[in-house]
Amino acid sequence: MTVKRAVAFLVRNWPLKLAAVVLASVLYSVFVLTQNTRQLDSLSIPIRPSSAGQPANLVLLTNLPDVTRVRYFLPDEAIRVDSGSFQATVDLSRLDPKTGSASVLVDLAPIDPRIQVLEYSPRRINITFDQLVSRSVPVRVDQGQVPAGLDVRAPVATPSTVTVTGPADAVRRVDVALARVTVDPNGVDVDRQVELIPVDAVGEPLRPVEVQPASVRVQIPVFTNSKTRTLPVTPNVTGAPAPGFEIAGVTVQPLVVTVQGDADQLAALVGADTEPISVSGATRNVSREVALALPTGVLPFGDGTVNVTITLRPVTATRTFSAGIGLLGARADRTYALSTNQILVTLGGSVADLDRIAGQAFEVQVEVGGLEPGKHDVKIVANLPAGLALVGASPPTIVVTVAVAPTTVGPSPSP
Repeated sequence: MTVKRAVAFLVRNWPLKLAAVVLASVLYSVFVLTQNTRQLDSLSIPIRPSSAGQPANLVLLTNLPDVTRVRYFLPDEAIRVDSGSFQATVDLSRLDPKTGSASVLVDLAPIDPRIQVLEYSPRRINITFDQLVSRSVPVRVDQGQVPAGLDVRAPVATPSTVTVTGPADAVRRVDVALARVTVDPNGVDVDRQVELIPVDAVGEPLRPVEVQPASVRVQIPVFTNSKTRTLPVTPNVTGAPAPGFEIAGVTVQPLVVTVQGDADQLAALVGADTEPISVSGATRNVSREVALALPTGVLPFGDGTVNVTITLRPVTATRTFSAGIGLLGARADRTYALSTNQILVTLGGSVADLDRIAGQAFEVQVEVGGLEPGKHDVKIVANLPAGLALVGASPPTIVVTVAVAPTTVGPSPSP
C-alpha cells in the first residue's frame, strides 16, 4: 500500500513536474552561458575573399571592410582571444563582373574550435566591382619646359606602345601612357628608363590602372653645337652561313649617309654602323633593310635605314678518290687489256657535293669504240654529278691493248 502511494505521488501532475525540470535546466544553461559569454568591440578583423577566389575578369573597386564586433562563448577562461583568433571571409566566386555591385554575406570562423561565435558585425557588406580588361595605348613623352639655348630633337620612347589593365571604365578613359622627363640645362642627352603614368585626355592620372611594361626607355638628343658630317656605312654582319657556304661579298645602298650631332661627337666617328644582320645557318643570299646603330646624340638625316645584301657562295675544295675503270663502246669482236684497273682522280666542287659522294663506289671510263688492234694511250673520262669537275687523274692516261677476239670453231660433222 505504501509503494502505491509513492508511485501515485510521483506521477501526480507529471507534466508540470517535467516542465519544471526542463525550465530549471534551461535557466542553468543560460546562467552558465551568460557567465562565459564575452564581447570584443573596436576590432579590426580584415575580411578577405574565401578560398574559392574570385572571377579572373573581376576587379574590386572598394576595399573590403573589417569585422569590428564579436560576441562569443568561451568554455575555458584560460583561452586567450583577440583579433587574430578569428578569420572573416566573403565568397566572391559567383559574382558577375557585369553587375557592378552586390551585397555579400560575411562568414566569421574562430581559429580555435573551442571558441563559439554567437554574433558579429557586419554580417553583410556591399561591394562594387568592374570587369578587368586590357588594351594597348601609345606612349607620350612630356619633356616639360626646354631650357633656352638648346637644340632639342623629338623624343623616342622604346617601346612606343604599352598595355594598360584595370577596371573597364577606367581603362576606356586612358588616352596615353605618359613619361615625364626633364631636359638638363647643360645640354646632356636624355637616355634613361622612365616610369609611365596612365592619364586621360586632360592629363589626369587614372587609378587603379596598371601599365605593362611599367617603364620605357626615353631618348632625346640635345645639341649645343650642332654639326653635320658624311660617313661611310659599315654593315654589321654576324653569325656564320651553313656548312659548305661562305660570304662572297657585302653590298650596301646607299654607301654613305649624312648624320648630325655635336661637333665633338662627330669628330670621333669613322663610319656609321648598322644594326646586326645575322647570316647564321643561311644557304642563300641575305637582303635586309636595317637601321643605323648610331651613338646616342647622333642623328641620321632621313629615315636612318639602309639596304644591305650579303652574297653567299658554296665553299669549293678538291678531294682525291680511288676509282675503277670502265670501257665505253667496247666491241664484241675485240679484246681489251688495260695497263691498270685502278687510278686516282681528283675532283673539285663544293664541300657539300664532295661529302655526298664520299664513301661511294666510284668509276671512270675510257673510250675504246674506235680503237683498232694495237696499243693506244687513252684519256680518262669521268661522268660526274652536277657541281663536280674532274681536276686531274693519276695517271692521266692508260694504255689499252686491243686485239681481235679469237674465232670459235664448231665441231666437225659426223660421217
